Amino acid sequence: MLPLEGITVVAVEQAVAAPFATRQLADLGARVIKVERPGRGDFARDYDETVKGLSSYFVWLNRSKESIALDLKRPGARAVMARLVERADVFVQNLAPGAAERLGLAAGELTASHPRLVACSLSGYGSTGPYRDKKAYDLLVQCETGLVSVTGTPETPAKVGISVADIAAGMYAYAGVLAALYERERTGRGGALEVSLFDALGEWMSHPAYLTAYGGSPPPRTGASHASIVPYGPFPVGGGAEVNLGIQTDREWATFCETVLERPELATDERFETNSRRVANRDALHAIIEGVFGNLGIEQVLARLDGAGVAYARMNSVQELVDHPQLAARNRWRAVGSPAGPVQALLPPVIVAGREPRMDPVPAVGEHTDAILRWLGYDDDQIASLQAESAP
Repeated sequence: MLPLEGITVVAVEQAVAAPFATRQLADLGARVIKVERPGRGDFARDYDETVKGLSSYFVWLNRSKESIALDLKRPGARAVMARLVERADVFVQNLAPGAAERLGLAAGELTASHPRLVACSLSGYGSTGPYRDKKAYDLLVQCETGLVSVTGTPETPAKVGISVADIAAGMYAYAGVLAALYERERTGRGGALEVSLFDALGEWMSHPAYLTAYGGSPPPRTGASHASIVPYGPFPVGGGAEVNLGIQTDREWATFCETVLERPELATDERFETNSRRVANRDALHAIIEGVFGNLGIEQVLARLDGAGVAYARMNSVQELVDHPQLAARNRWRAVGSPAGPVQALLPPVIVAGREPRMDPVPAVGEHTDAILRWLGYDDDQIASLQAESAP
């Protein structure tokens, strides 16, 4: 038995943030009923056709869910939605601003009628303030929170290469739902939760915000290097290779100087003896390290780093992640079903001792509509009537 078996989640969701949150709940055993538009369904299904004709985003975010197709603008579908909410432990939505209220799905209304319900709303900028009605896509939130301004090279800002605002909001929604369910076990009452992409990524930008507010200037863009820890980042090695270092303490720095660089005097050089001085003299220090590494091959450098116990990593490609020996050795890949046949998926990051994670199929649009309607008490004639009403 997985931790959330017996919990039913109803999700009117699309794109990334809410589906990411509910997939984590499904991974832990919750029954997640995904409400989609008839026909095309969640618009993330159309982002690309990379995974055997399916969207890579949708395959990633929607395994282990059931799909019911409902046109929520229709009276019959609204009645179905009401029955779903009655049966739900958790309701999650990330509709466009104002849409949940128009559909009678505002968290406050639902929890007033269903006191044990946990209702979680995800939005771009929150339900109040001058930005509440703005559209919010991942790149736009990265820009508004200042993330793009501190990412990239000194010459060129860059966005993060994954949907980091969506993922941040999804993880806070997931954590918030778990906390609310735990509270319900003690009090018998659910409650309304709100998470915005802007607030979630704003929290993740706290370190640059502190540096700016109290230090007088934002952290510089330093490419793959760290803005406030040195040496931390990529360094070229003889033969065209590259290694990424991560030295975080003065003790590690001293070991690195003695064992890897074979220049122990650098550890007490006044330019480099503390991290703040190493940051101030970044260019000079990088030149020294590159001078040593440039005369060594990659295997020599890695052998020295391993011998010293200094943290490092290779600069892998995405394909090298897919083929990573650590994933293979720990049996982290599973085949899951989909409308296009079996596809590979990584196991969830949380490992529950003694239990195999849930890795059920990715659903087709409306694949479970009839079964869910029967579970709600509809007979065949009523199901046929609803299908005729909602036909795309």
